[in-house]
Amino acid sequence: MEPKVYSSPIHRYHVLTKGLLYSFLTALPLFIIYEILILLTAPTTEVVVRISVDVWFKQMLQLFGLDALNISLFLVLIAGIFILIRKRGELNDLRMRYFIVILLESTAWAVLVALVSSTLTSWILPGMAEQSAGSPVQLSYIQQIALSLGAGLYEELFFRVLLVSAFIWIFNKWFGAKSWASYISAILLSAVLFSAVHYTGNMGDPFTMNSFLFRFIFGVILNGIYVWRGFGVAAWTHALYDVIVITFLDA
Repeated sequence: MEPKVYSSPIHRYHVLTKGLLYSFLTALPLFIIYEILILLTAPTTEVVVRISVDVWFKQMLQLFGLDALNISLFLVLIAGIFILIRKRGELNDLRMRYFIVILLESTAWAVLVALVSSTLTSWILPGMAEQSAGSPVQLSYIQQIALSLGAGLYEELFFRVLLVSAFIWIFNKWFGAKSWASYISAILLSAVLFSAVHYTGNMGDPFTMNSFLFRFIFGVILNGIYVWRGFGVAAWTHALYDVIVITFLDA
């Protein structure tokens, strides 16, 4: 197998960090920290606040009488072993400094996403103030941090990796392989579902057109980041955006 040829250091960074190996290793800390913080901050074993997508997954496992947390850890372990074996040829290309650059890149994306989403929402719906209802459950700051990291992991895994990829595959059957129409349709449809899911469940927000549009635009941009930069960057962009909001805007 011939080694890959990169046109520049930036091209090398872009290709490698978009790939499966870096995406897994980059997202792994989100999973570990999220699970630890959720368990440490749970008032009782019966009252545990989790991200909705995480709840869906664990409820599905519990329907089969399986221990959700242990199965989750087992699946992550199996996925890690599979990825490391499949991508063993790329292990020599691992660069620790790339993970630092990914965090810096994701932070820049998080700020840009917030500015673009807010600006476009205000431009499309002028005069409509941002309406944000408080959560029906009072959460500590640490719990909010945990949910921010969980949103970056689980929502990106579900809405980007699963839905966007599935929609691209489906639309490719209609528009032809690698058609821009397939990518655009997948990005828009997944963004609609991403925005809509925030109004479901016991902890869902009251629906407002302002918040729906903001989340739709937010989802469109994250979908684009996933397609262009991969899962790892998209996950950390989402997580860091949420952390910035609860740290500086909700204070």
